[in-house]
Amino acid sequence: MASPTITLRTGRKMPQVGLGTWKAGPGVVAKAVETALRAGYRHLDCACDYGNETEVGQGIKAAIDAGVCQREDIFVTSKLWNTFHRKEHVRPACERTLKDLGLDYVDLYLIHFPISLKYVPFEKRYPPEWFHDLDAASPKMELDPVPISETWAAMEELVDAGLAKDIGISNFNCQLMTDLLSYARIKPAVNQVELHPYLTQETLVRFCKENDVVVTGYSPLGAGSYVSINSAKEEESVLTNPIVTAIAERVKRTPAQVCLRWAVQRGYTIVPKSSQESRLKENLNLFDFELADDEMKAISSLNCNRRFNNPDVFCELAFKQFCPIHS
Repeated sequence: MASPTITLRTGRKMPQVGLGTWKAGPGVVAKAVETALRAGYRHLDCACDYGNETEVGQGIKAAIDAGVCQREDIFVTSKLWNTFHRKEHVRPACERTLKDLGLDYVDLYLIHFPISLKYVPFEKRYPPEWFHDLDAASPKMELDPVPISETWAAMEELVDAGLAKDIGISNFNCQLMTDLLSYARIKPAVNQVELHPYLTQETLVRFCKENDVVVTGYSPLGAGSYVSINSAKEEESVLTNPIVTAIAERVKRTPAQVCLRWAVQRGYTIVPKSSQESRLKENLNLFDFELADDEMKAISSLNCNRRFNNPDVFCELAFKQFCPIHS
């Protein structure tokens, strides 16, 4: 089973359903990636700060060595972390990701957040994270005033050098995108943002569409992984919402499949995560049914602007730095 693709502004094809690798733990990721590729996935979503790109690379290699696929069949996304926004750090950060993944290029490289933090060298700490100095008496985030224009120019050079086929952004709002689009030599191909029935982001999705920027929705099942980091409560799960469960019963699919089908039917790409083979297959099995217009509207009506991955909140609570990028 393969996912349909969406065409990027460069003409390259991006599979509509990918495998997310955030919070995929040690000893699990490589097998999950290989299993996903065997199940038909051809889109992998990674990031250096997830701390597992080496294992992702092992999974890719295992699948290629077994004849499951070739490198050119796989669409691999990774992301530039906040501590590497200065122009002199962008290429080394990308090259480190490529080394860990065991690849010569990534298909898509994103600015992970529109948040610039003070540089921390690889030899001091890698994978990177939010805190600047973990040995400080009171560790905190330390911002670095780097303009997005500086970072973006260095991202464009990655395309020129063949290290990234396409470049894009993540967690950017309409205002930041408007600014970026005004000067970018190479326009962003993708904006990856949190999207699920409780956070439909109608304005942002429309803005991206009108500016030929493909949207990727992360956390398409909502609360999920955020419960374990105290950013969500179990009762906030969209999978137990009565509207979703009623539709699932009607179309004879799981609540997760209903939410994911709602997402792809809205026309963007998604990167749900799982390490279980049955769930991996379930999350990809979305293209032999459709939701009716009234079902789509009912799910969209659940929007309550509930953002689980919100730097406006967690940066101050967890990292002692006020950083309201969505306000």
